[in-house]
Order: sequence, then C-alpha cells, then structure tokens
Amino acid sequence: MTALAAHPDTFRPGRATARLIGSGMVAVGVFLSGFVINEPAPYEVFMAGLIGLWFILGLKISRTTGVLLIFMLLYMVGGMLSLTQMSKGVVDGAVYLAVTFFLALSSVFFCAIIEDDHRRLTLIFDAWTAAAVITALLGILGYFNAFPGSHVFTLYDRAKGAFQDPNVFGPYLVCPALYLIHGILTGKIKHLPIRAGSLAILTFGVFLSFSRAAWAMFLFSAMMMVAIMFIKERSGAFRLKVLIIVLAGAALGVVAIIVALQIPQISDLLTQRTKLVQDYDGERLGRFARHQLGFLSAMSQPLGIGPMVFSTIYPEDEHNIWLKSLTTYGWLGLLTYLGLVWSSIWFGFKYMFRNRPWQPFLVAAWIVLCAHELIGNVIDTDHWRHHFMLFGIVWGCAALEHRHQKQLARRAVGQSQ
Repeated sequence: MTALAAHPDTFRPGRATARLIGSGMVAVGVFLSGFVINEPAPYEVFMAGLIGLWFILGLKISRTTGVLLIFMLLYMVGGMLSLTQMSKGVVDGAVYLAVTFFLALSSVFFCAIIEDDHRRLTLIFDAWTAAAVITALLGILGYFNAFPGSHVFTLYDRAKGAFQDPNVFGPYLVCPALYLIHGILTGKIKHLPIRAGSLAILTFGVFLSFSRAAWAMFLFSAMMMVAIMFIKERSGAFRLKVLIIVLAGAALGVVAIIVALQIPQISDLLTQRTKLVQDYDGERLGRFARHQLGFLSAMSQPLGIGPMVFSTIYPEDEHNIWLKSLTTYGWLGLLTYLGLVWSSIWFGFKYMFRNRPWQPFLVAAWIVLCAHELIGNVIDTDHWRHHFMLFGIVWGCAALEHRHQKQLARRAVGQSQ
C-alpha cells in the first residue's frame, strides 16, 4: 500500500493538542448516541454545540463533502416546500424539519471530520461500540427485570435499552457488531475474549429487541462481512480461520437460541414475532395497504403533504422511508434521497476492496447502510441518528479516497518532471 503523507499538524504541538481534544469530544458525542430515552437527548445538545464549534474554528468542506451537503440541503428544501401544504400543525411540522436539518448537518459534520483525519474513524467506532454494549446490557437486564426500575429499558416485553423504541435499539447495535466481527477475524488472539464477549452481548441485545428488521439486518450484515472478507483475503490460512470461527459462532448461536427458548417468556414472544406478516401488516389499512394508498395519493401531490400529516389521514405513520420521503419532503425529497442512497452505495462498492487504513470502517458502515435501505421498505428510518452517521462515515471514507487519489496524481506528475 502506498504510504500516506504525514499529517500537516504533526509538527504543530499546540494545534495538534487542540485537534486531539476536539477528536475526544467527537468520541463523546458518538457515545451519547446510544442513550436516547428522552428528547431532546444529550446527543442533540452536545452535538449541536460541537458541530457549531468545529465549523467556527474552520472545519473545511471539500468538494466531496460539499456534494453531500448539497444532497442534504435539497432534501431540506423539499421539506420546506412540503410544509407550505399544511393547513394546521405547522409549528410541529417545523420542529420536525428542524430535527431533520440537525441530523442532516451531523452527517456532513462526520464526513468532514473523517476526511480531515482518518484516525478519527477508530475513535468513532470504539465509542459507538462502547455505547452499544452498555445500552445492550441495559436492555438485557431490563428484559429480565434484574433490578428495581429496570423495566424502563423495555417496551411491550421487548428490550429497548436506553432508546425509546426496540425497532431503533436493535439496528443501532448492528454496525458495532460488524466492527467486532472484523476485529475477531483479523485481530490478535489476545483481544479475542473481550471482542467475543462484547459481540455476544450485542447479539443477545438484538435478539431480545424482537425486531424482525433488526434480526434481518444482523444476519444480512454478518453474512456480507464474512463474504467480503473471503473475497478480499486470498490466504488459505485466513479463509480456514474465518470458516472455523464462523462455524463455531453459528454453533454457539444455535445453542444459545435453544437455551433461550426454554424460557416461556422468550418462547411465546418469539413465536409471535417470527410470523412473516403480522396482523397490523396485512389487515385493512394495515402497513402494506397504507403503502399502496400512500404512493398512489403522492403521485398527485408533488410538494408532499407535510411532516406527520400522514398519520392524521391513516391509522398510523408511513413505516416506509421511500413513502416518508414522498409525503414529508415531496417529489424533490424522494429524488434527492434516491440520489443520496445510490451515490453512497456506489462509493462503498467502488472503494471497499482498496487496501487503505479506513477500509475496515468503510466496509462495516457500507454494509449496514445497505441493510438500512433494505429495511426502509417496511420501517421509517428518517430520524434515526445512527443512520445519518452512517451516511457521514461512508461519504467521509469516499472523501479520503478522493484526496488520496489526488495526492498520488500529484506525486506522479512530480516524478515525471
């Protein structure tokens, strides 16, 4: 692999210290993303100040980061146009769009700070993993009512950790789980116990969320990670190691499920949740019927209908990110979101096999982002904090690659002269 140029702050101790403190604050912000019981959560308050501070101090927006910013601004323009279609509840709609704007800005922020220094990816993923393990433990302890008041970490007999909804809690754990899987497959044996133990906690947390979307995401993402590692690493010894670890993990998983099924509380809820189509999915004006009616109605409303209006027309919210984009952000919002998603998928697919320091982080984030877009067909991911963070990570890695290619081009020109 071509060596990367030394960081420009290497010989500026004062500035380097400030950057170190700033990077530590980024890690704190990411850690807080795992604790969202009430809103506004500590994450919003802390990150709003941190984002403002970084940009005041001169965080640069490169061409790649600028394209992500344009996507987010167009998405917001769609939302503002949709707001004009509302006859009542305009204030609530404006607040909803303000949250969207903050989350959109957070994705641009993560992209910019990652491009500024790829080493922040390690801090981001370590902080995310630590938060995920803690919130998963809270969900597990709450599910088994391990201490007085622990029920606050469950909802409808499902683990939700320090989140408001099990359907957000479960998906939040998937990216850190992939990070641990990659570490187990490629890391040193001495780190295996803590990584394996942490992965077991996250896996059990996903299981106890009883979120079908989270289960599907976890299985899809884990299989994709193993498949990509098999393709990338051509060593026979490594592939044998991967095969052994995967088989051992699968065997342990089966044993764990069998043991869990001996608990009536888990067995009954699992039987209910494993139905492919729930009553609220297929009934009249159920989830799938609302999708069809919503898309047909949106064809005659190019500006959308406004934030949170859909649930006043139908029994529940959209539960579909594509329909949500149409109703809340109009045709412009849907087209923008489609462009953002496909650009993100293309960047990850194009760059994930290149041997770079940021390659493992790109692979994990890209896989989980793809999984989020798949489950977006049956769930609304519009205001999921970690979803926007995933966009920022993928685009940040793309920006790093673009900068790296420019450096290589300059060196080639210099050597030819």
